[in-house]
Amino acid sequence: MTENSGNSEHDLTVRPATPTDRPTVERLWLLFRHDLSEFGGQLPNADGTFRSERLEAAFSGSGDWAAYLISLGGHPVGFAFVRALSEPTRVLNSFFVVRGARRSGIGLRAVRQVVARHPGQWTVAFQDDNPAAVRFWRRVGDALAPGEWKEERRPVPERPGLAPDVWISFRYPGS
Repeated sequence: MTENSGNSEHDLTVRPATPTDRPTVERLWLLFRHDLSEFGGQLPNADGTFRSERLEAAFSGSGDWAAYLISLGGHPVGFAFVRALSEPTRVLNSFFVVRGARRSGIGLRAVRQVVARHPGQWTVAFQDDNPAAVRFWRRVGDALAPGEWKEERRPVPERPGLAPDVWISFRYPGS
């Protein structure tokens, strides 16, 4: 699935990530985790990496996970990890767009392409203390399921000291 804006430098491509893409996604993962460290206070491991359980799961070959690489004009600009593909509700587990490509509509277009590949019920978690994520995911809800999405707060499993995650839920395509 590709959306063209008429200029090859602005062509957005969202495609399944292959094992060959893994090094690229791993580098983007470091940027993603670095961005999130501002909100969770998580520091890098001794080798400069961050926790990578979700990255490992996305590339595990499990039929319950899917990894997507997001590119703009041939440049890798983000990724999306989807889990619970065999469940009634899919989870957009991790989503990232590099800062240089943000605030241009690319994120919303990429989310739309990812969820269109797996129609049905969706949930996405984010944190209240990340105002950009709050704005973005509410905009996604409004765009993908106008008037039909909901938001709730849920405790973080096995992390009672953390503030609850915010979850949005929606059906795509809508009813």
